[in-house]
Amino acid sequence: MVNKMQRFTPVVLTGSLLLGGVISGCASTGGDDQSGWNNKAKGAAIGAAVGVVTGLLTGDDATERRQHAMVGAGIGALTGTAVGAYMDAQENKLSKKLAGTGVSVVRDGDELVLTMPSNITFDTNSSTVKSEFHGVLGSVAEVLAEYDKTYIDIAGHTDSQGSENYNQSLSEQRAMSVGNLLLGRGIADVRVVALGRGESQPVADNGSANGRAQNRRVDLKLAPITQS
Repeated sequence: MVNKMQRFTPVVLTGSLLLGGVISGCASTGGDDQSGWNNKAKGAAIGAAVGVVTGLLTGDDATERRQHAMVGAGIGALTGTAVGAYMDAQENKLSKKLAGTGVSVVRDGDELVLTMPSNITFDTNSSTVKSEFHGVLGSVAEVLAEYDKTYIDIAGHTDSQGSENYNQSLSEQRAMSVGNLLLGRGIADVRVVALGRGESQPVADNGSANGRAQNRRVDLKLAPITQS
């Protein structure tokens, strides 16, 4: 099971192929990457069902460290024009698999972001994935298993209602629930990191019911493993 969430703790990784020589040190709040996923991460990042890996997503060389770790674990890397073609094929398959499910698939350069609204994934104040959504996550896992040269960041988000601490905890738990279901479908743990963003990254106005509904979500970012 996942170790208890802690904020800005040293890296602790157990039961994984990631080597201490590849990932070491404490978390930093600097080194934002262009996608915004590493921007002063609030709360620890968690390798779903693995351990606390706060330092993995922060710092100037965070992406490079993850790339090295996954290549070191035996997952092949992409080079040159193969990156775009690989992500094109993955996007096409995910879009077909997820049509009509309520999950959106958005391309951002060579990355894909899958957004899962909380109303179709979780009951109110619950971190247990709805049983009727398991099939959707199974479809996602099927594609992720086929296109294994990507790493997967799972981020939970909430609206601003309730206390900040409660929202942070709920977002962490929901992200881990999604991550653990993917691992249960055979996705390698070295590829998956789950983290909670709480109410810190809204995509709409929390002053309206519609806006709050948009902010309650779980995002999966799929990024290619490339040769450094």
